[in-house]
Amino acid sequence: MAATRSTMLELGTKAPPIQLPIVTGGDFDLYRYTQHSKGIVVLFICNHCPYVHHINETLVSVANTYINKGIPFIAISSNDATKYPEDSPEKMIDVVRKQGYPFPYLYDESQAIAKAYRAACTPDFYFFDKQLSLYYRGQFDSSRPGNEIEVTGRDLTTAIDGYLNQEKAPEIQVPSIGCSIKWKAGNEPEYFLY
Repeated sequence: MAATRSTMLELGTKAPPIQLPIVTGGDFDLYRYTQHSKGIVVLFICNHCPYVHHINETLVSVANTYINKGIPFIAISSNDATKYPEDSPEKMIDVVRKQGYPFPYLYDESQAIAKAYRAACTPDFYFFDKQLSLYYRGQFDSSRPGNEIEVTGRDLTTAIDGYLNQEKAPEIQVPSIGCSIKWKAGNEPEYFLY
């Protein structure tokens, strides 16, 4: 289980457009979806990653809480499903149903969205404000498989709560750590080759 850190996209970055299929049906357009929201959490996950499995239950609870406060969540899988069939769109549908994801789960087959967000690992979290300006990026919390720290989502929820209370973005933002995004052969982005 090799650990990869998130790249920590620069705060203030405008959210790159997202137009992708939702695995359970329909199409997703970020700018249309967020017209009436207070912000949005974009997260890169996948089906098979133990780091994602570790947070899934709490992630669903946190997402439900903030969706009810006007902060929608969306999840994206960008993994190469040819090499990793567990991450296929069909299996993504199974995960949505099994986990009870309250958010759209999108499939980034070309991996272009992962590159646009400089995503590196699963899970990788980005919180954008009402103007779709990056306010927080990094870890869900300090818990990792096997480290005995409770999964709470504290880092992400502290950032969202601060934003909702009109505070400045947290000065300390810790990179997420997880499994690397499984890039297609020859498709690895330059930022990932470090």
